[in-house]
Amino acid sequence: GLIYTNKESVSLGLVVTTAELTRAEKSIHEMLEQFKAHPAVQPLIKGGKLLEYSGHMVAEGGYDMIPTLYDNGIVAIGDAAHLVINVGYTVRGMDLAIESAVAAAQAIVEAKAKADFSATTLAKYKQLLDDSFVMRDMKHFSKFPHFMENHRIFNEYPALAEELLASIFVVDGGEPVSIIKKLMAPMKRVGLLNVAKDAWKGMRAL
Repeated sequence: GLIYTNKESVSLGLVVTTAELTRAEKSIHEMLEQFKAHPAVQPLIKGGKLLEYSGHMVAEGGYDMIPTLYDNGIVAIGDAAHLVINVGYTVRGMDLAIESAVAAAQAIVEAKAKADFSATTLAKYKQLLDDSFVMRDMKHFSKFPHFMENHRIFNEYPALAEELLASIFVVDGGEPVSIIKKLMAPMKRVGLLNVAKDAWKGMRAL
C-alpha cells in the first residue's frame, strides 16, 4: 500500500503482482476499499471526494526484460521500454522515463535533420541510453527482480521487524534481554538458514 500527499489531494495505491492476484480471494477494488478503511488511512481521506480511479501494469522484469528499443520510425521509452527498477523499498520509473524521453528526443532531432528515420539512424537513441544513468542503473540492479520474487520479503520479514521493534521498545519491568536474544526468536521462526541465504542473495543483487 502507498500514500502520496500532494499539495491539494491525497493519492492512495496498491501494488499487487499478477501472480498473487490470481491466487487472491478479493478483487483489486475490494483490496483498495479495505485499504481505505484501515485506521491509519481512513482519517486522511474522511470527507474527501474521489477524483480519479485508475490501474496500471508495471513491467518489473528489469534489465533482462528490456525489448528492442528502436526500429524504423519508432523508439520505445519509459514503461514501453520496461525501464523500471524495483528494489523493494522504492520503485523507480519516472526518472528513467524522463531521461529516456530526453535521449529519444535528441535522437529524433538528429534523424529529422537528416530526413532519415531508419533504424540505423535511430540507433543513436540506444547509444545515448547506454551512455546515461538509465542503462547503468538497470544493469546494476539486473539481479534484483529475481530476488524480489522471494515471498519472505513481503511476509515473514516485515513480521520479524515488527516483533523485534516491539520487543526492543516495550518496557515491562522484566529482566533485561540482549538484542541478539530478542532477534534470535523471530529469526528462528523464519529459519536461520533462510535468513542467511536471503541476506546473501540480497547483497549480491545490490
